[in-house]
Amino acid sequence: MSKLRKQAQNRPCQIRSEYCNHDPATTVLCHIHKPSISGGMGMKANDMLAAHGCSACHDYVDGRTKLAFHSKTERDLYLYEGCFRTQKILADEGKIGVL
Repeated sequence: MSKLRKQAQNRPCQIRSEYCNHDPATTVLCHIHKPSISGGMGMKANDMLAAHGCSACHDYVDGRTKLAFHSKTERDLYLYEGCFRTQKILADEGKIGVL
């Protein structure tokens, strides 16, 4: 398990969808899932392209819940915003940076 994946544990959810369970005990690193970004279909993106997400939000952005009124684009937006918030948190803590 990578350091960024391990550090996601017990953190507040940054995806913050309306289905969020607000339980840090269920938080994992939720990866962006676009073949053009991750390198191919079925391949996981780099851990830098991920958000801290609770189990409910993870299911939501991955399309494992049946919410017909939300498009893939809407779910992606939640994930991308969560990714940006997660990157800011990690940068503020000095865990990631730009040279």
